[in-house]
Amino acid sequence: MKEKLISKINQRTIKVGVVGLGYVGLPLAVEKAKAGFKTIGFDIQKEKVDMVNAGKNYIGDVVNEDLQSIVQSKYLSATSDFSFINDVDFIAICVPTPLDSHQQPDISYVESSTKEIAKYLKKGSIVVLESTTYPGTTEEILKPILETGSGLKCGEDFYLGFSPERVDPGNLIYKTKNTPKVVGAIGKDAAEVIAAMYRSVLESEVHVVSSPAVAEMEKILENTYRNVNIGLVNELAMLCHKMNINFWEVIDAAKSKPYGFQAFYPGPGLGGHCIPLDPYYLSWKAREYGFHTSMIEASMMVNDRMPEYCAERASKILNRFKKAMNGSKILILGVAYKQDIDDYRESPAIRVIEELEKEGATISFYDPFVLEYKEHGVMKKGETSLTAELIESSDLVIVTTAHTNVDYSFVQKHAKAIFDTKNAMKMIDKRENIELL
Repeated sequence: MKEKLISKINQRTIKVGVVGLGYVGLPLAVEKAKAGFKTIGFDIQKEKVDMVNAGKNYIGDVVNEDLQSIVQSKYLSATSDFSFINDVDFIAICVPTPLDSHQQPDISYVESSTKEIAKYLKKGSIVVLESTTYPGTTEEILKPILETGSGLKCGEDFYLGFSPERVDPGNLIYKTKNTPKVVGAIGKDAAEVIAAMYRSVLESEVHVVSSPAVAEMEKILENTYRNVNIGLVNELAMLCHKMNINFWEVIDAAKSKPYGFQAFYPGPGLGGHCIPLDPYYLSWKAREYGFHTSMIEASMMVNDRMPEYCAERASKILNRFKKAMNGSKILILGVAYKQDIDDYRESPAIRVIEELEKEGATISFYDPFVLEYKEHGVMKKGETSLTAELIESSDLVIVTTAHTNVDYSFVQKHAKAIFDTKNAMKMIDKRENIELL
């Protein structure tokens, strides 16, 4: 089976299926199709399916012309009908893995997708989970579902592995195609075939590890490393504020050291799908072994508290102007979770807004990339333009996302008071009305 599949990969006769056409799945499907593999995207959201089939792009990291070209040439199509799984040989699962209301892993999307795949799985198929999850998911959850639902045996009739997504929305250098890939599979033959499949598409290294669990833990390590370090700088930022020390200047000084230090920056909290969530997956799984990830949990507590801390700081700024939070007009600049993208998943800015609204503040927001956002089933619309009147009518402006296409000198000129949580105004000379996190 291994030799036959590698031959089909080399000849580009393998057909690819990508389950989940979001920030991870669509770029992956596009790269597979661009590399000459006939690709089918699967998604339960009809709107996404229709847009892909019409060649209409909705993901920032996908080039519009690339999508249109591969759809027109019939190398990429999309469907909500999982029976077409029977037509593909390689299946990548790229569905969401959020936290539930109790901050515990919700792998229901992974489970439901795997059950649908199992119904139509054929001999000689390759299944790879890319969704971030806790160590053990591939072998403990996917393998039994696929074997029971299909009647096939893993390692003999089909191959199964895990290859964590590494998508950084808005990154101008590293995209899906040139980011190194990690592969862990059940059995050496499976690892060899899956690695060959990714090497046929990517320009980067494919690093093979000994098992899916190693690959799953590797992904958790990547983002927990960032969570812990961001927790450290957030805590130090709070301390430096009490000590009247500019912590941003401290970081700039520290990063002049050419070794032994990597710069991380404070902010109003953590956003995106990975960094705020992955440590919860690990700490949840660790409890199964009677182990408490004390350092990780401490950083999570610091980062989770940042939106509340920012609201408290905003209240103190307003107090200096003899203004109560209740009834004050506050303008939020940026609701995307990071600069220059339209992704607001888990955005700390939205949590800051919620904290301010709890205290009775009247909130407006401006984000050139996010014109509206939906939270708790409610759609909130932003301001269409950043005018002098809007800024001047606000009692406080809070910068929560450092978009580079915002004129911060214009904001500084017209604002009564500014709370800059991202150091977006570092180049502004006049700083009398600016306070840093």
